[in-house]
Amino acid sequence: MKISVLGLGYVGTVSAGCLAQDGHDILGVDPEPRKVDLINAGKSPIIEKDIGGIVERQVAAGRLAATTDVVAAVRRSDLTLVCVGTPSRANGDIDLKYIRRVSEEIGEALRYHQGAPAVVIRSTMLPGTMRGVVIPTLEARSGKRAGVEFGVCINPEFLREGTAVHDYLNPPKTVIGELNPASGDLLASLYGHLAAPLVRTDIETAEMVKYADNAWHALKVGFANEIGNVCKGLGVDGHRVMDIFCKDTKLNLSPYYLKPGFAFGGSCLPKDLRALLYKAKTLDVSVPILAAILPSNEQQIERAVRAVVEKASRKVGVLGFSFKAGTDDLRESPVVELTERLLGKGFDLRIYDSNVSIARIHGANRDYILNHIPHISRLMVSSIDEVLSHADTIVIGNAAPEFRDVPKRLNGHQSVIDLVRITDSRSVAGVYEGICW
Repeated sequence: MKISVLGLGYVGTVSAGCLAQDGHDILGVDPEPRKVDLINAGKSPIIEKDIGGIVERQVAAGRLAATTDVVAAVRRSDLTLVCVGTPSRANGDIDLKYIRRVSEEIGEALRYHQGAPAVVIRSTMLPGTMRGVVIPTLEARSGKRAGVEFGVCINPEFLREGTAVHDYLNPPKTVIGELNPASGDLLASLYGHLAAPLVRTDIETAEMVKYADNAWHALKVGFANEIGNVCKGLGVDGHRVMDIFCKDTKLNLSPYYLKPGFAFGGSCLPKDLRALLYKAKTLDVSVPILAAILPSNEQQIERAVRAVVEKASRKVGVLGFSFKAGTDDLRESPVVELTERLLGKGFDLRIYDSNVSIARIHGANRDYILNHIPHISRLMVSSIDEVLSHADTIVIGNAAPEFRDVPKRLNGHQSVIDLVRITDSRSVAGVYEGICW
């Protein structure tokens, strides 16, 4: 395939070299003549393990060359891979001057392109940039329609400096956000030989994935450092603690707990986090990341309260009362907190949870209901039907299987506020609202 790679920094040089190594005809493009000259001389413009040898061999084989002429490169290409920089401004927003400029130049080339090439953005950009900036610019300059007369994709990279070639050849995943299936097919053909999950999705999701990844990596570093700081204050080896922590791939290093939803609760997480924060304070150890967790959790409860308040009706039904499905534990259940606040605001509630019944539960949970929330216990009913017959707004509080068909059982004036994503639906105004989807 004839491919142009625009931008010969870390991402562009590695992508160009590895694609040429796969047998493609690559023309790299950069406005800096020095980078172009280095490539054409068989030398890498970046310092990166293994890439120097790859560039040297591929230039010698005639599969890799470079130019400063964007228009000429795009016009001869089946696919254009954009790897220009997106530096951050002082306020955290990204500077799109390079993306805008290169989109204008690509658009000019597309005006005279005889085929239906694919334009693929590999640069990291905030969600909305593709539809708000890149696609309109390409269409305005080319006079052609994106997704019809030329293809558009976004293909985020997951390369680490120092191991970029290895990461290219052994990616954790390949993500393609596509405007049209044909361009997605063309791009996917570049990666078919790589042993990694291939995910094809919409453009906005692909834009956001890179930010979710990097925010998570940053959070992990900060979390490990704060745990280490507390450990040092206690005279404990923080590395040993985190080594043991990382051996748990069922909960700690896994998809578990990483689904957007409602606030956490129960008898362990809030209590133990407060205890750890107290201990850090007694040691005079600052832990701002750990200290932000409970306020963040509180904000999720506030979001749920606002979602109910914004509905027109005062009649509310709550399905699922314990802090998670399959338990009768109400201690620090965020749904209990939500219910308390709604009662305080004068809402008329009915509550159902098959695992929570005064007649059946005993011990600490029974004591909690009778001594801490007796006013709520009087609102409990014995069936989903009783909730549905009473309420105009239905809140799904935990993921009990019996609630999965509730959205299909609503009458015309009822709506659902889903705190756990009981279905795969996205939010639909006035009908179904997911708390964070």
